[in-house]
Amino acid sequence: MQRFKLLAALSAVALTASSAALANEGLLKMQENASDWVMPLGDYSSTRYSELDQINKGNVGDLQVAWTFSTGVLRGHEGGPLVVGDVMYVHTPFPNKVFALDLNDKGRIIWKYEPRQDPNVIPVMCCDTVNRGVAYGNGTIFLHQADTTLVALDAATGAVKWSVKNGDPGKGETGTSAPLVAGDKVLIGISGGEFGIQGHVTAYNMSDGSVAWRGYSVGPDENILVDPQKTTHLGKPVGKDSGMNTWEGDQWKLGGGATWGWMSYDPELNLVYYGSGNPGTWNPVQRPGDNRWSMTIFARDLDTGMAKWVYQMTPHDEWDYDGVNEMILADLNIGGTERKTLVHFDRNGFGYTLDRVTGELLVAEKYDPAVNWATHVDMATGRPQVVSEYSTHQNGADVNSEGICPAALGSKDQQPAAFSPKSGLFYVPTNHVCMDYEPFQVSYTAGQPYVGATLSMYPAPGGDHLGNFIAWDATKGEIVWSNPEPFSVWSGALATAGDVVFYGTLEGYLKAVDPANGKELFSFKTPSGIIGNVNTFSHGGKQYVAVLSGIGGWAGIGLAAGLTEDTAGLGAVGAYKSLSSYTNLGGQLTVFALPN
Repeated sequence: MQRFKLLAALSAVALTASSAALANEGLLKMQENASDWVMPLGDYSSTRYSELDQINKGNVGDLQVAWTFSTGVLRGHEGGPLVVGDVMYVHTPFPNKVFALDLNDKGRIIWKYEPRQDPNVIPVMCCDTVNRGVAYGNGTIFLHQADTTLVALDAATGAVKWSVKNGDPGKGETGTSAPLVAGDKVLIGISGGEFGIQGHVTAYNMSDGSVAWRGYSVGPDENILVDPQKTTHLGKPVGKDSGMNTWEGDQWKLGGGATWGWMSYDPELNLVYYGSGNPGTWNPVQRPGDNRWSMTIFARDLDTGMAKWVYQMTPHDEWDYDGVNEMILADLNIGGTERKTLVHFDRNGFGYTLDRVTGELLVAEKYDPAVNWATHVDMATGRPQVVSEYSTHQNGADVNSEGICPAALGSKDQQPAAFSPKSGLFYVPTNHVCMDYEPFQVSYTAGQPYVGATLSMYPAPGGDHLGNFIAWDATKGEIVWSNPEPFSVWSGALATAGDVVFYGTLEGYLKAVDPANGKELFSFKTPSGIIGNVNTFSHGGKQYVAVLSGIGGWAGIGLAAGLTEDTAGLGAVGAYKSLSSYTNLGGQLTVFALPN
């Protein structure tokens, strides 16, 4: 398998810093052990692939519930549990409880961490009170709380080793994302793109929580950590202060570019990959220019934070197409040449394949046929070719631009895809949703929403379904097969060596399908809608599949927060109103296994 070939090769490669090599050694070995699930996305490459094959295409239909665990918390349960040896670590949305469960005793609680947070942070959490999971490293569990506190917990006892504040909720900065442990550092981003913040990623020293470096998304070069001559965009130097001079005046100071998505890491290159979100405000008329480096893939050196290359997918975003979705690292054959690639399914509806060493753009194609805001991506410039009819800037403020596909929640939001090195395909949970978008003039007040647009959302033309689960060939940019779903697929996918792909639905079904053709092999309805990410592990010689259910997130915000106006929830409530007929609130972990 590709990721294990890579890991084997790493033993012969000296990392750029000896301390990083020592600190990485534990997790590099642990991610090879398919019995555990030690990182939120399975491995540093974010493949969400497991070598376990006890559960396979022939017997997956026999899965049964092995045990369950109630989290005691409502709202949206994104992310998923970690498994380290005999212990499973489960997290919740606000107030961000963490449980250590004993796998030798069907989930007996070993310890729990219950932080005390100011509930006033809830109103400044854009799209539900979600949290995407904890990280593990060096006997420590790392949690990014809603109030932006990054806390290090002793994995054995739950005792707090250290904690630091990563942002200021008073300015609209919050914490929803999962940390990344790499080398001797813990990396975390920041949420709050709808509040005029400046997005950043910060590397904290794992030993004591001190800051190693912080790289902003926008602003002067020394803040973004770019070298005007050495940092490249599609092979060309970015030039001096590119994060300022592509904005009008001081608008960059309210520039957004939040970093609430997933991070990946290539230990051989010592590069960390992640994306930045929308520029502030949602009214594009107020911020002419490309608004760099919002909507951008960053490749940063782990030790220094300096950006080696960047790629802006949606210059001068006019639709809220955040670029924060996961970066899947895979070695693929592109046009007869083996390439170290990064595959990214962007909110804007294009699936990108780039060379992760150089940032060269290799493939950029639509992964939902409904996408209409741009005709294609110019492969020389990397720029999407915008259709005037769907340009909210060209149509102007106070004009309602109709029929834009995808909607602001994208052809895929943060729900992570999976990659199977056996099939060579990517399995992608998607949205099939369009919108009307009306920008308006908005002024900035710290801690208050800085949106400047009214949205409504609805199914894409030609049907009434709001989602598809697809298989994607990233070497060609082609959909191999597509399964329609009544609602958006907001659950992270899982691919296994048993030739099974799992995902969850907003109604609450855990499903298993054939990776070759998408044929449904198994379905079980959990107590609440699934926006969590499916994972698998082995314990006592038996393979298990686990998933969190608990409706919420952006798609489920109406049900989770009791919103009823169609335009509420930044436009999502109207599209998903009927969800309340199929599921209800409630956080639960469900663990499945084959019968004895």
